[in-house]
Amino acid sequence: MSNKSYLTIFFLVVLFINYSCDIQRDPIADFSELTIPKDTTNNENEITTREQMVALRNGLYGTIRDSQENWYLDYLVYTETHADNAYRGTSGSELSTLEAHSQDGINKNIARDWNAFLNYVVTANRIILNIDDVPDPKLTEIERREWKAEALIFRAWIWFDMVRLWGDIPLVTEKTPDVTAENIEEVYSKLFPSRDPVAKVYEKIITDLEIAVEDAPEVNSQNKFLLSKAVANALLAKVYAEKPVRDYNKVIHYCNEVRKAGFSLVQNYDDLFSFDKDKKDATLRNSSESIFEITFPAGSTNWVWMMFGLNEADPNSVYDWAKWITPSRDLIAAFQKENDVIRMNASIKWGNPPWSIHYPSNHYPFMYKMRSNLNSIIKIRLADILLLEAEAYVDLEQLGEAKKLVDQVRSRAKLNNLPASVASSKEEMKNVVLKERRLELAFEGHRWFDLVRTDEAIPVMNTLNQRDEGRIQMLPLTEETILLPIPQEAIDKNPSLTQNKGY
Repeated sequence: MSNKSYLTIFFLVVLFINYSCDIQRDPIADFSELTIPKDTTNNENEITTREQMVALRNGLYGTIRDSQENWYLDYLVYTETHADNAYRGTSGSELSTLEAHSQDGINKNIARDWNAFLNYVVTANRIILNIDDVPDPKLTEIERREWKAEALIFRAWIWFDMVRLWGDIPLVTEKTPDVTAENIEEVYSKLFPSRDPVAKVYEKIITDLEIAVEDAPEVNSQNKFLLSKAVANALLAKVYAEKPVRDYNKVIHYCNEVRKAGFSLVQNYDDLFSFDKDKKDATLRNSSESIFEITFPAGSTNWVWMMFGLNEADPNSVYDWAKWITPSRDLIAAFQKENDVIRMNASIKWGNPPWSIHYPSNHYPFMYKMRSNLNSIIKIRLADILLLEAEAYVDLEQLGEAKKLVDQVRSRAKLNNLPASVASSKEEMKNVVLKERRLELAFEGHRWFDLVRTDEAIPVMNTLNQRDEGRIQMLPLTEETILLPIPQEAIDKNPSLTQNKGY
């Protein structure tokens, strides 16, 4: 390809990027070209002061707080609606195809999330690739190590979600140099990165988390909106449970490292998600069980509550339009079969909306784990880690240890301990742990990945139409369509990208 052709492609991409940035510009309160001006006297090191790095760190957490659409709302569609826990809620085509497993490369929601996730990596890279070179002595060595570790954790977490959703993904780990006609061929791969194989992605995720766990800040019991050592350990436990790098001994090790940080299950399950109308605030924030949660205190409220139900902080809140993540009949039946009243009532709220898309309007269920604009988004909590550790013990045929952990979680829900006979069968215990994860963690972004990780996605999803009358007709799930398609618009703009098989 000629230099002229390369430059034509490059300028088209630059125009697209500039246009996208106009739509999704970072708030000035966090960081932008207005808060971090270019140092024209030192092009190789544009960030030169501690104040600029503080703005970048604040910007990272601001980005996480602003990730409600992509890293929570759409994420729940992939993990709950795309699985067997929920229906789409509304009748929009993007959600309908994900419920029916007929998604393709032109799904707008998939495209916006691919772009958003890659931008999250850019946000983390601004810290990772610059903090070591900041000459300002006011930026202490502890700050350099901790803030870089926080950014490494966030980047690894995003890559972990991306590799599980899309498979091979581009790993961007270097600064993009200025482009000239003379160096375009040399820097082309940086401007248009290809997809790195899954094995390489996992290797990089693990490396970054292992580095981060050494330098990340300790757990702060008053602030769980912090990318701490415990978050890094929890992510390492989750990563090592995945088939490409599976090592259940390491899962147990990192789960134990999380528990050493002093977390404990809250006494009342519902308190994790409830709103206290007397004090007019979330019942709990930064609870003893929370490992990482995105908090929304007064003055920094979330908007995503409106996608699921009523705002309990507003006595005038009404059902005014169709909501997302409608609880499925299959999930409700699973709660009822277990007589799991406490967790069902904390997860599902029945209302009387003026529509009847999935249920009669006089008895309509809503996802109930986001109850107000002041409630947190809980991304990782201790019960998830305990049940993941139980999964590891089952695989290692230490069924008694697995049973203890499952019973601990069930006890909080006022359910009986598992019968001793269950712990005599590895296959039965595997199914029990998967079921407990479903009921304990419903609508928290785990179900789809649990099914895929345990090789249950195809048998569960391909029989769902037979047992759930409310589910729209689905296409058969195959090994190829377990992954999402790469957005066609991304392929059109980056000729180095390829499409996943099956699309």
